[in-house]
Amino acid sequence: MPSSTPSQGRVVAVTGACTYLGGELLRRLEEDPRYSRVYALDIRPPAEVGGKVDFIKLDLTQPTVDGELATLLAKTQVDTFVHGAFLSHPTHAAEWAHELEDVGTMHVLNACSGVQPKRLVMVSTTLVYGAHPKNPNFLTEDAELRGHRDSRFVNDKVRAERQVQRFAKEHPDVETCVLRFAPILGPTVSNMYTRFFSRPVAPVMMGHDPLMQFVHEQDAAWALQKAVDSHATGAFNIIGKGVLPYTTVLALLGRVPLPAPQIAWRQLTKVLWATQLVGSPPSFLDFLLYLCVADGARARRELGYAPRLSIKRTILDFLGIAPEDGATDVARAMG
Repeated sequence: MPSSTPSQGRVVAVTGACTYLGGELLRRLEEDPRYSRVYALDIRPPAEVGGKVDFIKLDLTQPTVDGELATLLAKTQVDTFVHGAFLSHPTHAAEWAHELEDVGTMHVLNACSGVQPKRLVMVSTTLVYGAHPKNPNFLTEDAELRGHRDSRFVNDKVRAERQVQRFAKEHPDVETCVLRFAPILGPTVSNMYTRFFSRPVAPVMMGHDPLMQFVHEQDAAWALQKAVDSHATGAFNIIGKGVLPYTTVLALLGRVPLPAPQIAWRQLTKVLWATQLVGSPPSFLDFLLYLCVADGARARRELGYAPRLSIKRTILDFLGIAPEDGATDVARAMG
């Protein structure tokens, strides 16, 4: 059964307020009368500022930020903390990314340990499961977080999740929830997958055609709002409706597949990544080799979240193709 809705007058703080999900959450909470104040925490102001949304400049890479954040939480009486300050695409600035995501999460949890909010929600990704030949058809939330031996982009998120798992055990009075989003696609979001699929050609590993899974940007934003509203705890896979083989996805996108042995693609991608000609590192190729598809039953059962838009509709929206009859109404109803 879905969790009950919150009482009047909740106060929320959001790190990563300038991300797609952060901005969408600010907009939705601004319109929701059950929330009285929302604090947008980021290094620059988001688009949605004003009304009940206050911007507070916060840099999670600074060594003293946990004390600054704890003071803010105590002063503003935040009851729900949403931690979404995570990169949506890999960067060559790997040390800075580590400071933001892994160490930044430590700062957030230090602050929340001292001034315990009632609820903590963290944004994560299904990529933490890793792409592996032994993965089952659908990964549940209790599956091992394999990460990737060569991807700091993925592994920093795995380390952040493990920190939150420890925090939840040590602070049982804080409702702690982690949302693992499938790759998000849509007409406005920007991330590693949208950049990859925007290129006219795409690598295909000869002999491999794994199933792929996405979540529409509007479904993703709705799921985050549901998690903030909820009392549910633990990890939840946030997925879209349906899966398709990788080559079928490329056909729908109108992209040209370029089959080659994986060793050839790895060598080429290594050079292209090193020279910053592509935005996806060689480690990403494993997700074109092996399954990394999540099961969404727990989110349906405990969060009351079920995807509304199909994988085909998601791909067409990403391409900017007008929706079929009725799809516009669904998207409008979602916010």
